[in-house]
Amino acid sequence: MELCSSSSSSSHKAWIVHGILAGTAIAAAIGAHMYLGRSSKFRSRVVGIIPARYASSRFEGKPLVQILGKPMIQRTWERSKLASTLDHIVVATDDERIAECCRGFGADVIMTSESCRNGTERCNEALEKLEKKYDVVVNIQGDEPLIEPEIIDGVVKALQVTPDAVFSTAVTSLRPEDGLDPNRVKCVVDNRGYAIYFSRGLIPYNKSGKVNPDFPYMLHLGIQSFDSKFLKVYSELQPTPLQQEEDLEQLKVLENGYKMKVIKVDHEAHGVDTPDDVEKIESLMRERNLS
Repeated sequence: MELCSSSSSSSHKAWIVHGILAGTAIAAAIGAHMYLGRSSKFRSRVVGIIPARYASSRFEGKPLVQILGKPMIQRTWERSKLASTLDHIVVATDDERIAECCRGFGADVIMTSESCRNGTERCNEALEKLEKKYDVVVNIQGDEPLIEPEIIDGVVKALQVTPDAVFSTAVTSLRPEDGLDPNRVKCVVDNRGYAIYFSRGLIPYNKSGKVNPDFPYMLHLGIQSFDSKFLKVYSELQPTPLQQEEDLEQLKVLENGYKMKVIKVDHEAHGVDTPDDVEKIESLMRERNLS
């Protein structure tokens, strides 16, 4: 299943390569021997985990919603399997309905507890239950049925070449009409490509109080990659004020002083946050002849 034309795909890859090269330059500048006892195979073993829960205040049963005849989580899983950096992919869930569905289309499933407060904690519990050991964990949002495998590869490689970061993620350009939508999380980064802040509000926010159509606002894409050792640390950290106020789990990383590498990609985000988004996704897939 192809997501875009060859020219568009080349553009996506160019953005991703740009982010990775920037990360490489940073790694060279700070030295490659300062974190977690690195070796020539630094962060080489990678697992993709798709956390999924049935209960949701905005959209109950979202992972199982049908998108052109397939459950959404199946479409996310199928796209993720195209990523070249992933050694293994599992679905982590606390709901037997989701588990049964995923086993039906061939996915490996790890059952997790209902006490997980967010997808990152669910990923950590799943990681602990896996028999094999992994260096990098990619948290793949189950509500991104059109996720591009190149973006998965991009955040993995960014983390592999940025040894002082424990977390990596991706952003894309924010459409002006989405500037005030709290379901579209915005991000600002420093001039070396490290995250400064994430918000459901518009950032930066100018004196006029209006969206500036000429400013390059950035939209956070849900995918994120963790150093597996840090993932265990993350789950032991107490919730932080900004994390709780914004309801954004990545803020706990920043509030505790850890570094997060951000790559920019050319990607039109099509996540499913509400039932209305399903029709939009299906219309887009029909336009692109995706099945």
